[in-house]
Amino acid sequence: MGYTFAIKDDIDLINIPTTAGCPKYIYTPNENATVVQRLIQAGAIPLGKTSLDPFATGFVGTRSPYGETHSALKPELISGGSSSGSAVTVARGHAVFSLGTDTAGSGRVPAGLNRLIGLKPSFDCVTLFTHELDNAILIDTIVRGIDKTDPWSRDIPRQLSSISILPDKICLISDPSIEFFGPYTTEYQLAWQKTIKRIQHLNIPIEYIDGHDLAEAASMLYGGPWIAERWSDLDEFVNHQQPNAIFPVTENVLRSGTNRNYTASFLFKTIHQLQKLKCRRHKQLEHAVLIMPTSGGTWTREQVRQNPIQTNNDMGRYTNHCNLLDLCAIAIPSDDATNDVPFGITLFSKYNNEHLISNLANLFLKYQTMTKKTQQEITTFVVVCGLHMRGLSLEKQMLEHRSKFIREDETAPYYKLYQLSTIPSKPGLVRTAENSNEGTSIKVEVWEMPLSSFGAFTAQIPSPLSIGKIILKDGSQIPGCVCESYAIHNAVDITPLRSWRAFVKDNVV
Repeated sequence: MGYTFAIKDDIDLINIPTTAGCPKYIYTPNENATVVQRLIQAGAIPLGKTSLDPFATGFVGTRSPYGETHSALKPELISGGSSSGSAVTVARGHAVFSLGTDTAGSGRVPAGLNRLIGLKPSFDCVTLFTHELDNAILIDTIVRGIDKTDPWSRDIPRQLSSISILPDKICLISDPSIEFFGPYTTEYQLAWQKTIKRIQHLNIPIEYIDGHDLAEAASMLYGGPWIAERWSDLDEFVNHQQPNAIFPVTENVLRSGTNRNYTASFLFKTIHQLQKLKCRRHKQLEHAVLIMPTSGGTWTREQVRQNPIQTNNDMGRYTNHCNLLDLCAIAIPSDDATNDVPFGITLFSKYNNEHLISNLANLFLKYQTMTKKTQQEITTFVVVCGLHMRGLSLEKQMLEHRSKFIREDETAPYYKLYQLSTIPSKPGLVRTAENSNEGTSIKVEVWEMPLSSFGAFTAQIPSPLSIGKIILKDGSQIPGCVCESYAIHNAVDITPLRSWRAFVKDNVV
């Protein structure tokens, strides 16, 4: 596979501490989580852990002791949570994909707020963040399967033979049940209306349904006995914690699981009522897909600080029902609400209808307007000094990643250039100490690449090369291809030529 990926810090990576967003909870696992192990065995490359709202409790991404995670597109806005770091890591191009978790909507809300795909395959599953739907499906196909160490794991094979099957109908919630909020209320409402028009052009029958069952199921997640399940996992730690080990708002949510009204009889009454709701929705979605806004709005980080409970609750209004009703879901981008304020939708169906939501998502995305396709993307400059330059053998990789040539340039006078003993031969750019007078300025090219492509491009760079910051002659620092110093021991110093292009002009490589 060769893709780089990041891991939410409530999923274990061997010998790397897991904190679940709470430093006092730290432990170091001696084995990988099953999903991580399967990815590594398939050739994926773990980059590290990502921040989250502590104990995956929160929709905002601002509660982490490691600092607030803001929107990848507009820093004053929230990123969504609790899988905030995982979403932003992909949105900013640092990894091709990432792992999140999703009990209430943590794998979908951050996707919606950062213009990503967020795939929640089935009940209480690890979720995926990607830029491309095809990547999400590919990764899911590789890692899915029963986990023999988990007594709750189910074997739900993806129906690959149903790759072209679409739902018989699309369900939409009646307008009065869909409400919007936040500083972009009007913009979100208009984006939803525009999305409905696009849905109407998909030539699939539409049925408008009542949303009260969904709201009732959603209210059970944090306003019913299931919050006691979370408390049962963490009660010992919370009760014996050091002062200030947990954010007060997080602790209050966890301790709500001790509510004396959550008796055994109340639990069973709620289970029976939920089963009725579940049966009704499964019958309704047997061959259908429900589409809702991923969230009804967003908030500024300052607004969340001022009103942490209500702002958080609002973010889960259209996601909380999913797990308890045993649905699968996929969050996808629609047209932005306004500049750098994404608007996303989520497609739901019965747990074994992942092919329906995936196929419909693919159809919807194909209907993105031309203005969406031509919308300005977030980009980064990339410095290349060898085979990726214009006219050389790997220029095609730059073009495949939708890069465009910007200019020729030179590094600051701190670098040496080597011909590495690789096949094919390639250059290695190594930085020297600034005051050593050992280096010189090396001729390079500056390209511009979409951040959404940068992670995949980085994954293709073979050792001993890697991506690091290169200092140009004007003092700016730009990501580019550099070489690990160990590789120069068997290399030829071609620094005096100051250019790989000059070297290949006079040498057969």
